[in-house]
Amino acid sequence: MAEHPSFTLAGLLAVGGTAGYVRTRSTPSLVAGLGLGVSYAYAGYLIKGNKDYGTELALGNSIFLLGSAVPRVVKTKARAPVPIGLAAAGVLATLYYLKKVKEFRYGV
Repeated sequence: MAEHPSFTLAGLLAVGGTAGYVRTRSTPSLVAGLGLGVSYAYAGYLIKGNKDYGTELALGNSIFLLGSAVPRVVKTKARAPVPIGLAAAGVLATLYYLKKVKEFRYGV
């Protein structure tokens, strides 16, 4: 069950990064979207196979997503929907995977 958010975010970020590149020719959008998408997909694969460090990788990806969205939200003064969506996804994913890491590590 914990792998579903990783696979969902992998697809959304890959599609979003590609769309950003097609629309504005933004190479950083393409690289970040595909790179983070692949990393989330790998985390989902690790989680699904019950292998080590899957949830930790997903948590790291989520923190990175949130950290990259916050400056864009500040820059646009929270008026652009894409940075707000990325920040919301980052917050939710970070909280979810933080909870999962605690559960797996401490049995809480």
